[in-house]
This record gives sequence, structure tokens and C-alpha cells, in this order.
Amino acid sequence: MRTKRIAVIASGRGSNFQAIIDAIKEGTVPATCIALITDNPKAYAIERAEQAKIPVIVIDYAAFASKKEYEQALLAAMQRVNPALFVLAGYMRIVGKEIVDAFSGRMINIHPALLPSFTGLHAQRQAVQYGVKVSGCTVHFVDDSLDGGPVICQQCVPVLDGDDEDALAERILAHEHRCLPEAIRLFCEDRLKIDGRRVRIR
Repeated sequence: MRTKRIAVIASGRGSNFQAIIDAIKEGTVPATCIALITDNPKAYAIERAEQAKIPVIVIDYAAFASKKEYEQALLAAMQRVNPALFVLAGYMRIVGKEIVDAFSGRMINIHPALLPSFTGLHAQRQAVQYGVKVSGCTVHFVDDSLDGGPVICQQCVPVLDGDDEDALAERILAHEHRCLPEAIRLFCEDRLKIDGRRVRIR
């Protein structure tokens, strides 16, 4: 099977990015990662990319006078890279409509909750404070809503009585490292079809 070109967009330490790198290296995901794009020049994900010899593009959010100018620069960079799929792996900003429209059906995100519950930041904290018994992670296509695009796959994680935000986040993260590469694999094997709110897996 021919590999598909993917690019990752991340803001922080990049543990999900590392899971993608490892899955590609192991041959379980038929993809080639052609770029890391980050809004944070201090992101540890950059070091992971350099170790894996993946080109890095830094679009420093702090260097722009407005979000609009930043997003224009980000869109231009994404258009230059132009992979089959963009993977948001710990990207800590809401993607603007122009970018969403430009890459509709070609951009996925990992979120540390069972969507549609607990959208936005601090999803693990929201789950603990609400008192749910089960949380987890979701990989979904990105649309112009907040964490609201069609769901590709989810994994459940029990919320234990003694959990705080950090303990739950750590257990969810282990599942993210499996769920995200699986979603990328299905995309690269041309097995995903968006059908309204549903994602059909062929």
C-alpha cells in the first residue's frame, strides 16, 4: 500500500506526536510525516521532530499583532505543506473557519474526553468536577464548531474515586496514544467516509 503524506500541528510536549512517529516507524500506520507545524517556538515537540528528522515550521503566535494575521500565516504554511491529512495533536488553539474550509475532511483532532461531553480546555478537570464515572478520548474530524466534528473513534477510561485532573489525564493519555494512530491508519487506508454526523468505517 502506498503511504499517505501527513503533517502534525502541535503546541506542547508532543507525546501524541511521538506516538504517531513510533507507529509510522513500526509500520502500523501507512504514512510519511512530512512536517511539524507549531505555534510555540519552545514546544518540546520540536525536539521530537528533529530527532525523527521531520522538518519543523514555527509560526510563533506571539509574533503576530492579531489572531487574523497569525491564521493567515498558518494557512499559508499549511497550503505549502499540503499533505493528505493534518493531525492536530495537542494544538491549543481554535482553528479558524478559513483553515477549516480549506482542509475540510483532511484535518483531525484528538480530544481528552468522550465528545460531545466536556469540550474545550481542561476536559479532564471538567470530568472530575462533574462526577462522571467514565471519561476517555475522542478523535474527530475538525469542523467550524468547538470539538464538534464527526467522530472517528473513541476509547473509554474509568474515572476512579481518588482521581484528580492529573491522574485522570495521565490514564487518558495512554489511550490517546493508541486511538490517534488508529484513526490515522484508517484515514491512510481510505476506510473513512463522512456521512453527515457519522463517520462510516469501511
